[in-house]
Amino acid sequence: MVRGRDHLAGSGLDALGTRTRLDVLGQSLSYHRIEGLAPADLPVSLRILLENVARFHDGTARGDEQVRAILARGAAGTPVDLYASRVFLHDTNGVPTVVDLAAMRDAMSDLGGDPGLVNPVIAAELVVDHSVIADVFGRPDALTRNVELEYARNGERYRFLRWGQQSLKKFAVVPPGTGIMHQVNVEHLARVVMVEDGLAFPDLCLGTDSHTTMVNGLGVLGWGIGGIEAEAAMLGQSMSALVPKVVGVRLTGALPAGTTATDLVLTLTELLRAHGVIGKFVEFHGTGVSALPVTDRVTIANMSPEFGSTCALFPVDDETLRYLRFTGRSEEQAALVEAYAKEQGLWHRPGSPPRFSEDVDLDLSTVVPSLAGPSRPEDRVPLDQARARFRTAVASVRRHGPNGGTRPSGPATVVIDGTAHELSDGAVAVAAITSCTNTSNPAVMVGAGLLARNAVRAGLRSKPWVKTTLSPGSRVVMDYYRRAGLVPDLEALGFHLAGFGCMTCIGASGPLVGAVSEAVAETGLTVTSVLSGNRNFEGRIQPDVAMNYLASPPLVIAYALTGTMDVDLRTEPLGHDPHGEPVYLRDIWPDPAEIEAVTAGSIDPAMFTDAYTNVFTGDRRWQDISVRATESFAWDENSTYIRRPPYLDGMTREPETVKDITGARVLVKLGDKVTTDHISPAGAITASSAAARFLAQLGVPAQDFNTYASRRGNHQVMMRGAFANIRLRNQVAPGTRGGRTRNFLADGREDSIYDTAAAYRAAGVPMVVVAGEDYGGGSSRDWAAKGPALLGVRAVIARSFERIHRSNLIAMGVLPLELVDGGPQDLAPTGAETITVSGLESLNSGHTPTTVRVLADDREFTARVRLDTPREADYFRHGGVMPYVLRGLLAHPTEADQFETGSDTQVDPGGNDDAYQT
Repeated sequence: MVRGRDHLAGSGLDALGTRTRLDVLGQSLSYHRIEGLAPADLPVSLRILLENVARFHDGTARGDEQVRAILARGAAGTPVDLYASRVFLHDTNGVPTVVDLAAMRDAMSDLGGDPGLVNPVIAAELVVDHSVIADVFGRPDALTRNVELEYARNGERYRFLRWGQQSLKKFAVVPPGTGIMHQVNVEHLARVVMVEDGLAFPDLCLGTDSHTTMVNGLGVLGWGIGGIEAEAAMLGQSMSALVPKVVGVRLTGALPAGTTATDLVLTLTELLRAHGVIGKFVEFHGTGVSALPVTDRVTIANMSPEFGSTCALFPVDDETLRYLRFTGRSEEQAALVEAYAKEQGLWHRPGSPPRFSEDVDLDLSTVVPSLAGPSRPEDRVPLDQARARFRTAVASVRRHGPNGGTRPSGPATVVIDGTAHELSDGAVAVAAITSCTNTSNPAVMVGAGLLARNAVRAGLRSKPWVKTTLSPGSRVVMDYYRRAGLVPDLEALGFHLAGFGCMTCIGASGPLVGAVSEAVAETGLTVTSVLSGNRNFEGRIQPDVAMNYLASPPLVIAYALTGTMDVDLRTEPLGHDPHGEPVYLRDIWPDPAEIEAVTAGSIDPAMFTDAYTNVFTGDRRWQDISVRATESFAWDENSTYIRRPPYLDGMTREPETVKDITGARVLVKLGDKVTTDHISPAGAITASSAAARFLAQLGVPAQDFNTYASRRGNHQVMMRGAFANIRLRNQVAPGTRGGRTRNFLADGREDSIYDTAAAYRAAGVPMVVVAGEDYGGGSSRDWAAKGPALLGVRAVIARSFERIHRSNLIAMGVLPLELVDGGPQDLAPTGAETITVSGLESLNSGHTPTTVRVLADDREFTARVRLDTPREADYFRHGGVMPYVLRGLLAHPTEADQFETGSDTQVDPGGNDDAYQT
């Protein structure tokens, strides 16, 4: 175990003799050259891992073993210790992360330690981008009104983040209104190569959002982790990572005219899901890579979680350097990236590809215009099949209508501004140009603007029942829209700027047109959304919207013009011009040469320089939030946003003994592919929910309930939000939706999950969750683990787990068990069974059992214990990662003061934090 400030960059180590000099533009730097360790055909992603291991090699046999594990290319099954260069956060995960750090400071003080030791020790950057909601839309003041509402709702959270910015070392905040975190990362924050104390090393970026992978398009290795794990990394812990297999994706050819980067990424998502890249790195190579601009690459890399892969890396090449210079990075930085990449073998070599574990090929010329939906990103729908596929899908939705009955498919009449409209199933209720995935790509954004211009000239308008929003991930987008003269045309179609942030894609889409919501509630009308995002899970985008489709920004506008998914855009008109003549999509689709010309003439490096000059300063609203730097945070017991969490209450200096689970009740029983959106929703807090009732009792008016995402700093709200997604079907309480279950201490009476869990806790009854395959897919949602843990869930017994959620459960002291000989229906056919798990107590002697015995009443099953490494077993034995880290700081306060970095947080990159996978 090596400690000390210099160890953070590895600058004091050279056990393998790899340290040498690199001269760049007259500056002499040191770096760890891996040429003597790595064969020429080692994939770029593994070369970056190898550099990290070599840089921190402490001369022990363990270090040698880690080098061999990487060279074995995932075949050895040996974990390696990795050190992040920086941690990247957004506000909805960042606020609870800082809440936890503040709570850890309190716990340190309660246990007689120094609270000032709890600090980030590597760069931690937080972008406030997940709190703005598209409440107001389709009008010139939409941005102003939404920002006003954002600050009114989130004043407590923003004051708290300002406290963190003032009080925590190495913690920087990008204020609201700047853009979406991943677009800000790609356009400004990403270094590609970092320098610390004269030592150059790769920018290994780990973020609290799965789409951190977007930066892979720049040649930066990084992926998403949970906020719990981010806390440990911020505190200087290393990550124990199983070396993954690397899937090489060879791209050839070029995209045909009329297709977009969105079509390409949906094609890749379908292709790689079918191939199977769960638990693997993806790395692109081939002549087709050279034909893709960085803006297309980052669009692809952004969707890595939708592939299921840990990352989706593009090697550095001349196009990377061009983009760095174009976005305002210095010539010195670009020169450093070029020199370092070439010296370390990180440079793209189309003619000499690495040797990969598996190979996939895609000819770009085969890509066709596409959508994806209605509920999964990998369910690609070629545009010429969209109508037929929609009709098949909507028939299934009708079969799952209100109360499980078949819903009639007849039209519903809605009155908007005094005019009656008949809406049928498939009516488009939301059309949103949103998300960093596509708004980072000027080609598709300019294409959308030109299509809007052509539509307006043809006399077309968006349908009045469609909520139209524009929420780009960067201020630069509006700069080039204005220069190109496209803003008036977009606004003529209702696409007024609604905000700079992660809005519709994360579920912050706001209310629908009122009459549409009423029709959904009264008649069961099935409405759809079309968005240029990366996620379209059931129940995610808007509570009233049952079907969601991902599409390119131009197609978002096209569907806003038709107002329905039940249309063939290839053969049917979008509408009619003032003379009654039909206008087809092909008539107004912009020419690729025009898109290229407008893009080239509208964007320049000065836009990026100007947009990010004061990136950490913020506007007057942010600057007017006055806070003082203090060692401990002054909690407000009346706050409805920020409360001291109880995770560490009563914590002792030594961990309690692990006990078997006896006499547990099944709190929730679920089927396959349950996502973290089902377990802990991010969207609006609905009026009928337990969280809403709690807030109402505190005097919070319904219009200020806000979203679960915005209230993640308040455990009381989030506990009540556990399993509260209105689309969740708990089989313990058949026929119900959302957070309902049966209380078997009260003769099986139906009640809320929260109240039932409270009754079980009061009676000392442990609880378990039973589920099927792929449990915990979706967003890297810490509260999907924190919520059940606080409710009293001791174990989740599932057929299989998504990797990051399994890790998050362990980080909160919840045991993940995989059923070997059955499924949820075998284990708990009614949900009334009493569950006992035996064989866990051997953990107290340092032995992790491979399997345990699970008794359901008098029936016996075998379950695999998914504590995959000794570090995960340590976390579980300590009750989670936070008490584990605190006990380490208490035991070695002097070493902690020196930024102790020897312990390892288990973050296995053989999976993705946000992918719905096993």
